[in-house]
Amino acid sequence: MKTTLDKPLLLKELPAEERPREKLLAKGPQALSNAELLAILLRTGTKNQSVMRLAEGLLAMQDGLAKVSRLTAQELSKIKGIGAAKAVTLVAAMELGKRLASLEAMQRAVIRSPQDIRDLMMPRLRYETKEHFVALLLSTKNHVLAMPVISVGNLNASLVHPRELFREAINHSAAAVALVHNHPSGDPTPSREDIEITRKMIQAGEILGIAVLDHVIIGDGKYVSLKEKGII
Repeated sequence: MKTTLDKPLLLKELPAEERPREKLLAKGPQALSNAELLAILLRTGTKNQSVMRLAEGLLAMQDGLAKVSRLTAQELSKIKGIGAAKAVTLVAAMELGKRLASLEAMQRAVIRSPQDIRDLMMPRLRYETKEHFVALLLSTKNHVLAMPVISVGNLNASLVHPRELFREAINHSAAAVALVHNHPSGDPTPSREDIEITRKMIQAGEILGIAVLDHVIIGDGKYVSLKEKGII
């Protein structure tokens, strides 16, 4: 049974200048540091550490917010002072941020070049710890209609099948598609499997009359377009 001394420190128990919630209400979220925003999500510290110190320690341990966003709930929950409930809150908040960035980009997106695909998908896929194979479904004027995730996991023929991709394309009345997936290693160099799967998708698209315009591989700040490289 916890004693009073064992109770974690609450935000309201911190000095006024260390209360991120009050600062957010007074000045807006833009005025807060990454640590202060994390502290609001974490809510409490430990008996020996304020929530601000916990947030700052998490950022320092992971060398910044970008790497924190890559942690799974299981990995976060093993960090002292966080636990399962806080880990789930952090992961959910990070995912909402990624989705919002993708949604805002998609609403104004027209795909004219591999750089357009990079700009659209880099924020969403750059820090994923597993491979995500995404289809950009395009209108006749190359506006993005939808961005369904076709598979998650190591890219291979058993996970990525033309029927899954083109079912989505047909459901959205897409005129063309662009393929995108990430390499969690950060190196976007295409593998033999990447090339084989792309060629298989192109062949299936030709039969259905839905062009596969490109396959872009996202790394850590870098990308490779199979079309640009002359591979397809």
